[in-house]
Amino acid sequence: MKRLITTILLICSVAFTFAQNGDYASQLEASVKKLDQTKSVSDFQGLEKTFVQLGNTQKTEWLPYYYAAFCNAKIGFLLQDDGEKIEPYSVRGEAQIKKSESLAKSDSKALAEIYVVRAMIYRTKVFISPMTMGREFGPLSDQFLKKAQKLDAENPRALYLDAWTKYYTPKLWGGDKDLAKELAAKAVQKFAGTTFSVMPHWGKAESEVLLR
Repeated sequence: MKRLITTILLICSVAFTFAQNGDYASQLEASVKKLDQTKSVSDFQGLEKTFVQLGNTQKTEWLPYYYAAFCNAKIGFLLQDDGEKIEPYSVRGEAQIKKSESLAKSDSKALAEIYVVRAMIYRTKVFISPMTMGREFGPLSDQFLKKAQKLDAENPRALYLDAWTKYYTPKLWGGDKDLAKELAAKAVQKFAGTTFSVMPHWGKAESEVLLR
């Protein structure tokens, strides 16, 4: 009788785990699809909370924390002309992307994606106060972008961020709009034929903006 009860409990436990994982997968897919269409600060705020909740249900998955950090990075970029509002988003984003990194472990493709977003997070810290925080976080952003490129030289999101940085950096400090457009065009080419996946695939629209 005890063996029967144990077997029943085990079956129920396995069934619950499969149901939970299936629910997680469908929610993650729906959230990423929504993220693909998101443009406003308020929508990014709502999605960030959703990704945090997903991360709390699947504590070993790096993607939810990655996307939560990405939402905060995008908010920082949208608010770059209003630096006083950015700090809480950059703080949360940094904690989330470090959490994602710790879960990705030695997965080089995942780490390349994570380092791109980490570079974005540090760039948002520059927006807070370019004169006081730019000296620390500008080079730190560049450092993580280079780490991403070293792990995956063909990553289109790394190409985009490199293009963005060169486009908006003054020429006196190493900016180069022509090179930026070359990099953006290369990134756009790599997005050709991209199909939907819950894995990172953003960046085409952002790259196209630099080509206008």
